[in-house]
Amino acid sequence: MTSTAHTQVVQKQFGEQASAYLSSAVHAQGTEFALLQAELAGQGSARLLDLGCGAGHVSFHVAPLVKEVVAYDLSQQMLDVVAAAAKDRGLDNIRTVHGAAERLPFADGEFDFVFSRYSAHHWSDLGVALREVRRVLKPGGVAAFVDVLSPGSPLLDTYLQTVEVLRDTSHVRDYSAAEWMQQLSESGLHVRNSSRQRLRLEYTSWVERMRTPEVLRAAILELQKAMGQEVRDYYEIQADGTFSTDVLVVFAER
Repeated sequence: MTSTAHTQVVQKQFGEQASAYLSSAVHAQGTEFALLQAELAGQGSARLLDLGCGAGHVSFHVAPLVKEVVAYDLSQQMLDVVAAAAKDRGLDNIRTVHGAAERLPFADGEFDFVFSRYSAHHWSDLGVALREVRRVLKPGGVAAFVDVLSPGSPLLDTYLQTVEVLRDTSHVRDYSAAEWMQQLSESGLHVRNSSRQRLRLEYTSWVERMRTPEVLRAAILELQKAMGQEVRDYYEIQADGTFSTDVLVVFAER
């Protein structure tokens, strides 16, 4: 699939579900928000890029702590939701910009911080996007990434990527910790620290949020039933399809 074709898939998938992501508990809640906010202590004059902002949850959490937040996403419908919600919440220092992670329309060294949460697994080229992140960061600037993490094991990885793409055809890849560290290093970003979390995904809301077709929902459930106990135990797969997965939180500096 070409980058342009993938862009169209992403725009279609998320444009139709923009409002659902604003009210999604998975996206609106998370212990990582406290980590991101702590990073911004005393940074009232900073400019921050929320990369792949989705419905804007990172933007809403950090806007009171910085001078300006640029909410950036490939889906204009998502950005429209962010702009409306920011206005409703009185967050007038959030502005929206449309575009792809691999081609950031910003000057070199324009931002003090770049935060990205649950977006990287949709990017067509992680390495190119990370090099763009480095470019738009000021020297000494900080990037933070939060995303679903592949366990690295071939068996567990194959299951995860399969259910992800069955549920959402714009999915590209959940990367392992080793893949993240390599890509960050090659981009010129220096990892400061990383941590792991566990994320529980309630099956019904997970597929309804993406409006997954019934035939693909059934395929996910059948695959879960067919997998061996090692996979079922690792992902804590429940009878109703609910499961848990790993999340990586990583901070890096230019």
